[in-house]
Amino acid sequence: MTHPRIPHHVAIVMDGNGRWATRRFLPRVAGHKKGMDALRACVRHCGERGVKVLTVFAFSSENWNRPAEEVSGLMELLAAALSREVPQLKAEGVRIHFIGDRAALTDKVRHGLAQAEAATASNTHLVFNICFNYGGRWDIAQAAARVTARGELVTEQNLVAAMALAHVPDPDLVIRTGGEKRLSNFLLWQAAYSELHFSDKLWPEFDEAEIDAALAEYARRERRFGKTSEQVAAPAQKAA
Repeated sequence: MTHPRIPHHVAIVMDGNGRWATRRFLPRVAGHKKGMDALRACVRHCGERGVKVLTVFAFSSENWNRPAEEVSGLMELLAAALSREVPQLKAEGVRIHFIGDRAALTDKVRHGLAQAEAATASNTHLVFNICFNYGGRWDIAQAAARVTARGELVTEQNLVAAMALAHVPDPDLVIRTGGEKRLSNFLLWQAAYSELHFSDKLWPEFDEAEIDAALAEYARRERRFGKTSEQVAAPAQKAA
């Protein structure tokens, strides 16, 4: 199954791991482990469908407020995933970028992130951005601070160049699972003109069929970027 209009950049808020586990009388960390399986399948499927950039919200700057046991479990899960998943992702041509504030992370975790990025730096099949200890407001603030530190004016162009995702174009499609309909401080700047898709499926249940449904919905939409439908259609008619 292919779609005529595949988004170049897909971003996902992977919501519902904890609820998936709670409904099964399991610890919340078990839901995050199951969510890793869904993420693994998602990365592979997006690459197969022709998506060039995938960005996921793995751990927000607000998630530090969760129970200490859950946060600790997430950190251990990240460390295990780095050693287990990176070799396979490297073999599949995936380039990994970790996006977020690394200052609060341990030296061991920071070292693991840097190693994963270095190991996959030459890959070109799919850019995989993992937002970890990330927040949209933090991203805008750190960009403004970097621009100011360089003695430049805080303009839209300069801010874009200083954003944490400056290495990729803005997302065409933002997906959120779990039934909630909000961005939750995810890519606040970059998602200004993104198409939004909300799914009631909890993240561990968000399989290849759900991804295809989101891509199909995206293909049916008209992206105008402030223009009228007639203006959008005119270049296509001229090209034809």
